Amino acid sequence: MAFFEKLSRYQPYGLAALRIIAALLFIEHGTQKLFGFPASQMEGSLPTMLLIAGLLELVGGLLILVGLFTRPVAFLLSGLMAVAYFTAHAPKSFFPVLNGGDAAILFCFIFLYLVVAGPGAFSADGQRR
Repeated sequence: MAFFEKLSRYQPYGLAALRIIAALLFIEHGTQKLFGFPASQMEGSLPTMLLIAGLLELVGGLLILVGLFTRPVAFLLSGLMAVAYFTAHAPKSFFPVLNGGDAAILFCFIFLYLVVAGPGAFSADGQRR
C-alpha cells in the first residue's frame, strides 16, 4: 500500500491531466455545433439553445483548458451538462447507454469535481495566486 500512498504527491498533476483532456474533448462539442468541425449531422442554422450551448462549450472549454476561473466556469458547465442530459437525452430512454447521454453525465460530474477540487497544476488560476 505504500506505493499507492506515494502516488498522492502526483495528485495535482493527475487533476491537471483530467482537466486538460476533459476540456479538449468538451471544446470539440462546441466547435462541432458552431463550425461543423468535426463533421456533424446538423445542417442549417442552429436553434438558439444549441447556439448558446455551443458558445458555452467552446469558451468554457477554453477557460477550463488553461485553468482560468476554473471553479465558477466548471460550475456553469456542470449545470449546462445536467440541463443537456435532462432535456435532450433522458426523454429518449431511461438508460444513458441507449439515450446517448453518457458524455453529458461524465462531463457534468467531471466539472462538478473541478468545482470542489480546483484546477490542479499548470493552471492560470495557480499563476494568478
